[in-house]
Amino acid sequence: MKIRLVLLYIFFISFLSVSQESSSFWNKIPRYKFDVSKYGPYLGLQRGKYNNVEFGFEYQWKKIQLIKPYIHSFHGGFNYNLYNNVLGYELGYWFKQGRLNLTYGANLVYRTNYYLNAVGFTPVIGFKFSQLHLQTGYNFLSKDSKLISSNDFFVSLRFVFIQNRDFDIEKIN
Repeated sequence: MKIRLVLLYIFFISFLSVSQESSSFWNKIPRYKFDVSKYGPYLGLQRGKYNNVEFGFEYQWKKIQLIKPYIHSFHGGFNYNLYNNVLGYELGYWFKQGRLNLTYGANLVYRTNYYLNAVGFTPVIGFKFSQLHLQTGYNFLSKDSKLISSNDFFVSLRFVFIQNRDFDIEKIN
């Protein structure tokens, strides 16, 4: 019985010594880097004190990896409040790291009721699942914004219609 344990020990030690070599089997396996970029228009609904319909365009690029994949996205668009005749423009960015984590981002906003204008900054946090993106945020607008019927705190649900996907596969070693 002791001889078997000694032989088993020697057997495992031999594999450990081979694993330290740079020319071992595992180091000869090629590694690849996978990136995906996709873009398309989006349609959304923003709810707060007022209801706004959103239209725009979004560009996303994603690094696919086993541990902590990440997505970056830029978007630009406009929203419109039909009942109060308020037009808004947004230009923004969001970031997500991991598979089921939250998205974090910010928007630059411009609102007008065609008499008064307001500009501002909006931090947003959300959750993305497939092409749906649920976000919540707060619009920090300039002084004239109190006279414009615009949302301060809001929840937004967007659906991105992906029109094009580009896959980039690159060998690392």
